[in-house]
Amino acid sequence: MGLGRWLRGLRGRSAAAQLELDRAVAAVDRELAANLELSAMFDATHQAFVLENGAFAIYRATMEREIPAAFALTLDVYLRIPDAESAMERRGPANSLRDTDRAIVEGWEGDAREAQRALRAAAAERPTAWARLRGR
Repeated sequence: MGLGRWLRGLRGRSAAAQLELDRAVAAVDRELAANLELSAMFDATHQAFVLENGAFAIYRATMEREIPAAFALTLDVYLRIPDAESAMERRGPANSLRDTDRAIVEGWEGDAREAQRALRAAAAERPTAWARLRGR
C-alpha cells in the first residue's frame, strides 16, 4: 500500500465509500432477514427452503475492505448455508427432524441475527484516525 493511500485512510471513509458500505450492509441485512424468514417458515412447515446468497456475493469485497471484523462473522454465516439447507432436508420418521439437524439450523439462525447486528453497528461506526492508525 502506498503512503498516500495509507494517509488518506487515516481520514476515515470518504462519503462515497460510506455510501457504498451503507448500500452493501442494507442489501446483505435484507438478504439475511429474508433467509431468517424462510427459516421461520421451515420451523412452522418442516419444508426445506433454498437460502439466498446473491447480495452477499455482490457486496463481499466492499464489506471485506471497509468492515473486516463484521465481514468475517458474516462470511462464516454464509459459508454455513449449505449445512443449514442440508439439515432442513434430512428427515426422520414421520417427517421429524433430528436434534443434531435442529441444532445446526437454530445455530445458523442465531449467528445470522448476530451477523446482522454486527454489520449494522460496523456500518454506523465512523472510523477515527486513531482506529485507522491502529489498523482496525
